[in-house]
Amino acid sequence: MAQQVKAVIARAKGAPVEVTTIVVPDPGPGEAVVRIQACGVCHTDLHYREGGINDEFPFLLGHEAAGIVESVGEGVTEVEPGDFVVLNWRAVCGQCRACKRGRPQYCFNTHNAKQKMTLLDGTELSPALGIGAFAEKTLVAAGQCTKVDPAAEPAVAGLLGCGVMAGLGAAINTGGVGRGDSVAVIGCGGVGGAAVMGSRLAGAAKIIAVDIDDRKLETARKLGATHTVNSRTTDAVEAIRELTGGNGADVVVEAVGRPETYKQAFYARDLAGTVVLVGVPTPEMTLELPLLDVFGRGGALKSSWYGDCLPSRDFPMLIDLYLQGRLDLGAFVTETIELDAVEQAFERMHHGDVLRSVVVL
Repeated sequence: MAQQVKAVIARAKGAPVEVTTIVVPDPGPGEAVVRIQACGVCHTDLHYREGGINDEFPFLLGHEAAGIVESVGEGVTEVEPGDFVVLNWRAVCGQCRACKRGRPQYCFNTHNAKQKMTLLDGTELSPALGIGAFAEKTLVAAGQCTKVDPAAEPAVAGLLGCGVMAGLGAAINTGGVGRGDSVAVIGCGGVGGAAVMGSRLAGAAKIIAVDIDDRKLETARKLGATHTVNSRTTDAVEAIRELTGGNGADVVVEAVGRPETYKQAFYARDLAGTVVLVGVPTPEMTLELPLLDVFGRGGALKSSWYGDCLPSRDFPMLIDLYLQGRLDLGAFVTETIELDAVEQAFERMHHGDVLRSVVVL
């Protein structure tokens, strides 16, 4: 039987979100219904509300979540009712050319649930990133559920579903940060902060945090930054070079997604160094660089989508590190809120007052 549950939706571009009742169908083949325990408030949800992703309103917001599998459909073997899972928005297919080459983290045919959740009048909802977890329950593809140790706090575990994984993965998976490396992170919100933490976890010797907000820089220090640069008052490129013997950093993670900060990252890296773009640009943004500089500086220019993670590999490992006290994921949880406080959380996020607000159900 389909279930009626409370959820947060965005009906129109720029309009405040609202709590309403939605209908969640029983899981079909390859699907699962998950009872949500916690869901982080991410910038991507705000982009959906503002029409920055597409115009397929109404949206069922929320995607950075953890919860308990309630029921599964035919053919599901990955999880079973009662499993504690972190949701991910890239269920790998196992059949595309990337998967067949043994690189499922780059799967080119990721998928979501086939059935639609709806409003009471039958209007179909577009779930954010195929999840829609600002809800008491949600319907997803079973492959979007990654089983992890249930000893983890849901409010912490769910953060691996998007922002924290994106930042950790940008440093470790995409950037290949290793022991003794120098790293600069430009933009120290939730994703950039996670890149700082990931760099420390990987053994980087010098981690330079760059932002225009001293509050974020102070938080970055707590997460593992060895040096901070306020680029509102200091030339970031020159500061990074000075802190790295005049050379530039081995890896520069750009967690803002703007042409001007990308150029800073490009010129702040050492020769043969790596630039990782994990900040999400908007469609109208363009980048111009002298091609000779691209050639002459060597190295690698990479983009990192979801931290190049493979949930089945990375989520359990990171949760284990958290439970061992080696990875302070709890540092990202600024506050816990209820469903009806999402709109206010967007405001606090917009003003830089939080790393993460987390809805707890």
